[in-house]
Amino acid sequence: MTQSFHDLPREERLSIARRGTSHYSNQLALIDNADFRSPSRLAGWDIATLVAHTAYNASALVNLVDWANTGVETPMYPSPDARAEQIAYGATLIPDALRNLHDHTLVRLDVAWRDSSEQAWDNEVKTAQGRTVPMVETLWMRTREVWIHAVDLNQTATFSDIPRVVLDTLVPEIVGKWSNTGAGEGLVLVDSESGERFPVTPGAETTEVVGTKTGLARWATGRGAHGVNADAPQPPRWL
Repeated sequence: MTQSFHDLPREERLSIARRGTSHYSNQLALIDNADFRSPSRLAGWDIATLVAHTAYNASALVNLVDWANTGVETPMYPSPDARAEQIAYGATLIPDALRNLHDHTLVRLDVAWRDSSEQAWDNEVKTAQGRTVPMVETLWMRTREVWIHAVDLNQTATFSDIPRVVLDTLVPEIVGKWSNTGAGEGLVLVDSESGERFPVTPGAETTEVVGTKTGLARWATGRGAHGVNADAPQPPRWL
């Protein structure tokens, strides 16, 4: 029986987010300054761009936490264009400045969570994709971000490092996103260990992707087909 991240006690979710942040930080520490222009595992992005993106994501989540605590509407980003411009600017910073940005933003987010009122966790905010969610959702948003991008830093992290409850939540979430956007019609993901099936379009299952939960998560997020059947197609975009 799988367990969803969202069903865990809040303190446990917060702990997984913090562990993910530490894991990501440790991977970042392995990178020499001279290698910040090297490719990350995220197609089209070098290490500097990825580090800037992940740091600014923390700042954007602080906006949502502040919104929940004050009642003053504070979007994650002013606009999609502003978000892209911010990341592009951050990618031009020297490596030491990017490391400082990382350190500063992760502390800001952790302090914002720490100082939130009990009521604020349930107050509704709006994500950059326009979803209305309780502020506690920021724990999942950051958890997903840091555990996956730790792998994208292209050092020693792998999907096998990601806690099982994160993988168990991530795979059906991605399938649900595909279903909602009309992508991946006919795909069904099959957990080779449990036999659990995750159809994108129930009743119209024509293409099976079979693998461990780790392999399915890696494939579904577009990070490679290791761990799934050799004839698995390219996955649709999910974010």
